[in-house]
Amino acid sequence: LQQDGKILVGGQFTTFNGVPQNYLIRLNPDGTKDTSFDIGTGFSYWVSRITLQPDGKIIVSGHFSSFNDAQQNRLIRLNSNGTKDTSLNIGTGFNSSVNSISLQQDGKILVGGQFTTFNGTPQNRLIRLNSDGTKDTSFDIGTGFNNYVNSISPQPDGKIIVGGFFTTFNDVPQKYLIRLNSDGTKDTSFDIGTGFGYYVYFTSTQPDGKILVGGQFTTFNDAQQNRLIRLNSDGTRDSL
Repeated sequence: LQQDGKILVGGQFTTFNGVPQNYLIRLNPDGTKDTSFDIGTGFSYWVSRITLQPDGKIIVSGHFSSFNDAQQNRLIRLNSNGTKDTSLNIGTGFNSSVNSISLQQDGKILVGGQFTTFNGTPQNRLIRLNSDGTKDTSFDIGTGFNNYVNSISPQPDGKIIVGGFFTTFNDVPQKYLIRLNSDGTKDTSFDIGTGFGYYVYFTSTQPDGKILVGGQFTTFNDAQQNRLIRLNSDGTRDSL
């Protein structure tokens, strides 16, 4: 939802109201198509995530490999009228889908997903980009994650909660959830023990620092916990 009440919608669709509309649209508050937002032929495949910048520009990610019939691998930034913002240049981009994007207060962009390369260089499932689309080399995750990243939640202190399908980080066991320092290293003050029994799909940090986690899991730290939990800021279970 934009501040002006208009609604950005992304997904698997190729029509709206029987008219071609490939995977992204902006609606007016009354549900009609906003014709001032023109994406041309649109995307070649699904849109998974939409993130609004304070300046009105729109970051879009997903499974697509082109936008408006030009190569655009899995991430793009659009101007408020739907045209491509050429000031964000990701080069050849990502080799597989982007599942999650999160904008930091400093304008840098956290990107997570299924990808194992960025711009032809190994990058396993998580990266931080500068506002111009280049890789932020101050954020180093080493060998990264062994499986998909689904959710990224930056904290006010610069630390980053990451959830997904992974069972290792940097070749060390880490089951489905981790907190990273602002430089990409593991935050060892956040200890989830043996972790979750299965996939994490959603994470959200509360104003008090506690963390909501949702997913397909039925255990946490080898105790029954069906699909939703709240953790304390140190990674322990919040008993409330």
